[in-house]
Amino acid sequence: MNVFVVLAQMAATFQARDTAPAPTAVLVGAGDIAACDSKGDEQTAALLDSIAGTVFTAGDNAYSSGSASQFARCYAPSWGRHKNRTRPSLGNHDDRSAHGAPYFAYFGARAGVSGRGYYSYDLGAWHIVVLNSNTRMKRGAPQERWLRADLAATRARCVLAYWHHPRFSSGSEHGSQPQTAPLWQALADFGADVVVAGHDHDYERFAPQSPGGEADPDRGIREFVVGTGGADLRPMGAPIANSEVRSHEAWGVLKLTLSDGAYSWRFIPVAGKTFSDSGSARCH
Repeated sequence: MNVFVVLAQMAATFQARDTAPAPTAVLVGAGDIAACDSKGDEQTAALLDSIAGTVFTAGDNAYSSGSASQFARCYAPSWGRHKNRTRPSLGNHDDRSAHGAPYFAYFGARAGVSGRGYYSYDLGAWHIVVLNSNTRMKRGAPQERWLRADLAATRARCVLAYWHHPRFSSGSEHGSQPQTAPLWQALADFGADVVVAGHDHDYERFAPQSPGGEADPDRGIREFVVGTGGADLRPMGAPIANSEVRSHEAWGVLKLTLSDGAYSWRFIPVAGKTFSDSGSARCH
């Protein structure tokens, strides 16, 4: 065979590999999960049993103080059976025990550098950032500087971040957490698409919005509050700006299907409950 023909075929093969779309990936989970006096975590873990993909946690993994005993007795029997595919985040209840030492010991390398609480990974065509809303978040703080460097380094078009305290929330117990604004600002500066949080024990979906809470359908970030992992649910407050869907009726998990340039979402309630939410959107 002519050497030029061979080279042309090799070039075409490499080009096809470079342009092939990344496989669709699933990210599924919730926050505010396991308490030994609640059966909600068992019910949401049963949902995970039949959903393939990477499991996320939006903080407050083990109540009430994230102790080693609570991880062993409360979290491990339910969500713990999915530990090998879980990428967790740290909640304020987890942070109560020696600034999360049992949390880091339980999850090991899957929680990033021990003691830090923020890390990132790639999932399909997406770049995923996990942040720690229990530590300093101001502009110029180590985490914020790390976040900007991490976002500058990724080549992914689509970016999703999750942490515990929601920037925006209509929850009656906690509501919006303005201390997280520098994280949202950094994500917005680099064109991120989705943020997931917990802390308020309910489900809420927001329209894409700016760091200041103004509707921004073109460049805004869509936020989901998913504090429905199994801890006691709490009533919602009055809806704040850009809140599209909210409910405190059911424990459940958020399933995000991440494709090349787009995503879809579905809130899946535990058995016996009917509330759900679904939709899709494209990345910026």
